[in-house]
Amino acid sequence: MKLLIFGATGSIGRQLVEQALAQRHAVTAFVRNPAKLDLKHANLKVVQGDVLDYASVERAVPGHETVLSALGTPAMTKNTVRSEGTRNIIRAMEQAGVRRLICLSSIGIGDSRAMLPFHYKYILVPLLLRQGFAEHELEEVWVKQSQTDWTIVRPGAFTDGDRTGAYRHSPTPTGKAIKAKISRADVADFVLKQLNDHSYLYKTPWISY
Repeated sequence: MKLLIFGATGSIGRQLVEQALAQRHAVTAFVRNPAKLDLKHANLKVVQGDVLDYASVERAVPGHETVLSALGTPAMTKNTVRSEGTRNIIRAMEQAGVRRLICLSSIGIGDSRAMLPFHYKYILVPLLLRQGFAEHELEEVWVKQSQTDWTIVRPGAFTDGDRTGAYRHSPTPTGKAIKAKISRADVADFVLKQLNDHSYLYKTPWISY
């Protein structure tokens, strides 16, 4: 499958690139700084661009079958990369007629808020993660309003563990707090499984151990 990955130099994005190549997909990595993606592969194409620059996004999208968005910024950074970047991606997809979009969000967004552990819900999010969560909320709005065939994946807090394939996932929030953690490798594993499984089409599955 011909994949276009945004956020390819991030911790999840790199996992997506590596695992997608291992599965023999043709991968285009959209990056601001190609030097940060020190990978060489016959099926890898690196495209330099800025997701906040619509023209560069528009040039990158045509010719792909699926777009994966793993946009992210450091927790304390105040910017609109997720929301405005996602809006540019959607606009370019609709213009090019590319339908399938798989986008990363987070447990705690929308109707999954009750799943956040106490210290996240009442301390970390209000004091440290408020900007990032607000960006995820707006990002989800743009995706849900789009004309794409979308899936929004809501993972728990990231860890550096191995890819195990042994994780829980569901489109329905639990309604109570859980120990929401999952390795970056397993997040990428789940995202790539959505390429050939449309069970979560137009849904917001959460994923955690």
